[in-house]
Amino acid sequence: MKQIRQAGFTMIELLVVLVILGLLAGLVGPQFFGKVDASKVRTAETQIKMLKMAMQTYRLDIGRYPNALADLRSKPSDAGNYWQGPYLDEAIPKDPWDHEYQYRIDSAADQGFLLYSLGADGVEGGEELNADIGYVPNR
Repeated sequence: MKQIRQAGFTMIELLVVLVILGLLAGLVGPQFFGKVDASKVRTAETQIKMLKMAMQTYRLDIGRYPNALADLRSKPSDAGNYWQGPYLDEAIPKDPWDHEYQYRIDSAADQGFLLYSLGADGVEGGEELNADIGYVPNR
């Protein structure tokens, strides 16, 4: 009788492959996720610059900064015939961590307003990825 030989991998070979994949994931994973976090910071910076440009256009038309970011999309009651919006084509974005951007008029601020993201932790202040991003209040 002829013996049929089955092809396949041994348990040892499978374990070696799994160990190698685990080592690669341990080396590459943290670097990859660090890049994702850094890209979220850059995204927040870019969105804040976009909102700032829309606010400056609003200010040129109305003569003041909007009372709320929503005024960039819909005409406020006190804007008169000067409102030429909407000043943003799409809805007001949330920051990359899915938090609302913080905005308020502040004549003491360099730009005349504060506009910032609370960072990854969603709390005022912080360092590194948790730091506030944008035109932040002086603390």
